[in-house]
Amino acid sequence: MLEGKFDQSTLLKKIVDAIKDCVKLCNFNCTEHGITVQAVDDSRVLLVSLLVGQTAFDDYRCDRDITLGIDLESFSKIIKTANNEDYLTLMADDTPDSVHTIFEDKKKERVSEYSLKLMNIDSEFLKIDDMEYDSVINMPSYEFAKIVRDLKNLGESLVITVTKDSVKFSSEGETGNGSVVLKPYTDMDKPDESVKVTLDSPVDLTFGSKYLNDIIKATSLSDVITIKLADKTPALFEYKLDAGGYLRFYLAPKFDEED
Repeated sequence: MLEGKFDQSTLLKKIVDAIKDCVKLCNFNCTEHGITVQAVDDSRVLLVSLLVGQTAFDDYRCDRDITLGIDLESFSKIIKTANNEDYLTLMADDTPDSVHTIFEDKKKERVSEYSLKLMNIDSEFLKIDDMEYDSVINMPSYEFAKIVRDLKNLGESLVITVTKDSVKFSSEGETGNGSVVLKPYTDMDKPDESVKVTLDSPVDLTFGSKYLNDIIKATSLSDVITIKLADKTPALFEYKLDAGGYLRFYLAPKFDEED
């Protein structure tokens, strides 16, 4: 049996909101260590990898490995009915055909319970090896989100160029072009405001703006985003969960404008 209780429903709300626009259906793989999700978008350009560790739950038990095939759009409608401060409990049998979601109001004697039918989703769990990257950027997640939104207005592609002195984000379209340049910066009082760049070799990669726009929907999950880049290799955009775990996006770069 699976029983996972979150102290606040807001964490699961943010996770589902962050991924439901790029992947519609996905398997929640539940083990004694927590819940993992791995799913690829329809264009097979963006891979989502999620770990909600056991420590992210107030109480957690999973007697045997269970796979929950979930329609994220339907699931999102259910969990949006909860108040952000409510307890949220996920429950499922060992051979489930549905997942039960229970919300408990901490101030009132109010308990809501919903049941969502599960789907049989055919997906292969990929083993993602630890890779060597040419450059690693740590920066405030809200700042990265603003850059993506601002430059998306100019063109369909966003170029990330990393040198030893700076990180440059640029976009070019029919109406014009624009760029934002960041230099490494350390804020001793607010470390999350710092920009840190680790560089083994310069990087110049182009990504689809619409995929980056999906990625930044996870901004509310973490104050910091880690971006790992290497030539002709899917980039890694990682948001660490304070409670334990992560949400990672692997995005394939454009190799030329015709791709």
